[in-house]
Amino acid sequence: MVPFGGFAMPLQYPDQSIGDSHRWTRSKASVFDVSHMVQHRFVGSGVSPLLNRLTPSSIAKIDTHHSTLSCFLHPGTGGIVDDTVITRLGPEAFYLVTNAACSEKDTAYLTKHVRDSAEGSIKWDVLHGWGLVAIQGPLSATLLEPLLVGGEEETNLDKVYFGQSRFVQIRLASGTHAVLISRGGYTGEDGFEISLPPDVASAFTKTLLEKSGPEKLRLAGLGARDSLRLEAGLCLYGHDLDDTTTPVEASLSWVIGKDRRAEGGFFGSEAILPQLKSLKDGGTGVTRRRVGLTVEDVPAREGSEILSLPSDANGALQQEEPIGKITSGCPSPSLPGTNIAMGYVKLGSHTPGTQVSVLVRGKKRKATVTKLPFVPTQYKRAGVRL
Repeated sequence: MVPFGGFAMPLQYPDQSIGDSHRWTRSKASVFDVSHMVQHRFVGSGVSPLLNRLTPSSIAKIDTHHSTLSCFLHPGTGGIVDDTVITRLGPEAFYLVTNAACSEKDTAYLTKHVRDSAEGSIKWDVLHGWGLVAIQGPLSATLLEPLLVGGEEETNLDKVYFGQSRFVQIRLASGTHAVLISRGGYTGEDGFEISLPPDVASAFTKTLLEKSGPEKLRLAGLGARDSLRLEAGLCLYGHDLDDTTTPVEASLSWVIGKDRRAEGGFFGSEAILPQLKSLKDGGTGVTRRRVGLTVEDVPAREGSEILSLPSDANGALQQEEPIGKITSGCPSPSLPGTNIAMGYVKLGSHTPGTQVSVLVRGKKRKATVTKLPFVPTQYKRAGVRL
């Protein structure tokens, strides 16, 4: 067990190493207890205007039971307060999930801006004690469906695609319970996250494991979750994202809605929108970018310095200079012999294929800037896995 976001969390379980658990998730399915994440419910006519101010997302374009990854932003600077998934549950109802490690900061931030809102009613509830269980891997839908109650439409998950959700009934020994399932997750694999009332979460997890059997489904801990999300090129707040980083620097420009780019009006838009254009195109651009890297010989961990490999007109190497730092790194369980990492480098060194070096425990190691993700994602989109 390790401390994480104010909770004691399992790094791994006794039956599998982190690498084995990682590969099991990629080939079968794993259950992750992610109940440390903070779940919120917002209802009222003022919620959409509030989210339009706090985030760069096109809130009006989110259909009911559809989700989007987004970011809470600081006014003025556009730095990321926290990343969040926003799901619309109805015309004036939203479900959000935020990071446990940011709970205190998020609470202060949301309290202030909910209080200051003057554009309609807002009822905000934090779902204290609720469970959030993720089943991830190619067998996820097959293993989850037998617990669902109802007709073909209610129990067949084939038409629930990545970024969509549905309220369903699940059958447990204690009876039938309504829960929210969302297709997605933090591993790059197909899967679901299930939001569960406090008195249901433990029984649901035990029932799912028992009915599925250990030959198909096993528990997985933080270690596998971290290596899986890194292979998928997904950020971890406090490491790959922080208060000083904007979505553009973090290579998350896609969270900024097209209409928001034209209209602005969200926190930090005066800083973020000019970053979308380079200096030559009339903007400010950015001076750094989040990139993927593969590192030779040994893994590079968070904080390792990234150095340039400049050369003169004849191709001769010149003096190296610091151009960035590693923010996440580990050996890739899916790509044997490959050490993967993410980090920030100066603009100009962010192009895939760029050769750099990384200072690991006092030694320079060759590294290459690489496209993300390292491993293709398996999200189910409109019947096609991408």
